[in-house]
Amino acid sequence: MSLLRSVSQLTRFIARKNLATRCLTTSIKPESSNTSGGDFAKFPGARAAFVSKPSLSLPEHVESIPIYRAMNAEGIVEDSSQDPNLSRETVQKMFRDMVLLNTMDKILYESQRQGRISFYMTNFGEEASHIGSAAALSPEDWVYGQYREAGVLVWRGFTISDFINQCYGNQEDLGKGRQMPVHYGSRKLNFVTISSPLATQIPQAVGAAYAFKREPKNDRCVVTYFGEGAASEGDAHAAFNFAATLDCPVILFCRNNGFAISTPSKEQYRGDGIAGRAAGYGIAAIRFDGTDVFAVYNATKLAREYVLKNNKPIVMEAMAYRIGHHSTSDDSTAYRPAEELEIWNTVEHPLNKLKNYMKNREWFNEEEEEKYVKAVRKQVLAQINQSEKIPKPDWRECFQDVYHEMPQHLKEQLKQMEDHVEKHKEHYPLKDFKN
Repeated sequence: MSLLRSVSQLTRFIARKNLATRCLTTSIKPESSNTSGGDFAKFPGARAAFVSKPSLSLPEHVESIPIYRAMNAEGIVEDSSQDPNLSRETVQKMFRDMVLLNTMDKILYESQRQGRISFYMTNFGEEASHIGSAAALSPEDWVYGQYREAGVLVWRGFTISDFINQCYGNQEDLGKGRQMPVHYGSRKLNFVTISSPLATQIPQAVGAAYAFKREPKNDRCVVTYFGEGAASEGDAHAAFNFAATLDCPVILFCRNNGFAISTPSKEQYRGDGIAGRAAGYGIAAIRFDGTDVFAVYNATKLAREYVLKNNKPIVMEAMAYRIGHHSTSDDSTAYRPAEELEIWNTVEHPLNKLKNYMKNREWFNEEEEEKYVKAVRKQVLAQINQSEKIPKPDWRECFQDVYHEMPQHLKEQLKQMEDHVEKHKEHYPLKDFKN
């Protein structure tokens, strides 16, 4: 029995060795290879060709991902096949939604400077990446934003009153006054509430996309927006890898506006931007002009078709320029010249490009647009005056909504708070809160 067992073990050992040898040395020719007579090995961790001499793979030898553009600064679509041929009404909505966002930003920014709200972030220069992508998505697709995607909400129907009530944190705010200004959210519009920490929304979006994939006959994808600064966070790297290995229908939409909070992109990374990282994770990628609303629309439409058809992720990189300060806490004059801003605020501005396109089509009426801007300004200012007078939510609501039924320990804390406020009510601005 001992001899038979030894022979059997030896046989199995030889078989395993032969199998390993075949796996390592079987010549599998790739579609294209610059190796000379090298075998194409199949290791568990990577598939690549054997070469007979060592060589370094240098980043400067890797071709950069090109930037797709549909429309030039004069509003001309140079390749007619890239004109999405949207109706006049749709193009008009694109333009007016960008104008609305731009106008609202100017007024709310000044509102913060006057001390009427605590914080604000503008979207100047990035309007096309919002509107172009939102127009190409389905309203049923879920959106995980960062904090500079207000245009996506504008396109989906978030109203001026919705925006301003949130910034003022009153009882009409959908978030019940529990968030900083510009941290919007809408269950109705499939826009997940924004949170302040950078990049936390990216792995959450990947998880949601994985859940969608597991549904029968799924026709929804998830898009998550983030800046190139957020792409340096660990959450972004983990999300990219999960998206790739779990084959999730998620659009990883990077707004590369050049500066993160206050750090120029040249100081943030050394590789080929954010789209250049996709291949390392085994993810498809597309880079495009984020100031060209049609390039954004076409790229997003293509990306959505890809992720739903293949149940795979894609990295989209919108190349743009943040014209405004990062937020009301930032002074961008400290890290970039005013002359540079002037170019992006005129010739390369998303609104100017689309305006030129409409003029070329004889779809633009200067007088009508001036009336529209005035009407929007009037509506925004009226809503600010109204929102300021609306009471804050009942302070007791800070104990609610986490649990379906309030547990005993929270009931006790609420009672303690009520007793405290009643005893010291002269020290609290109770008149500002809903009774």
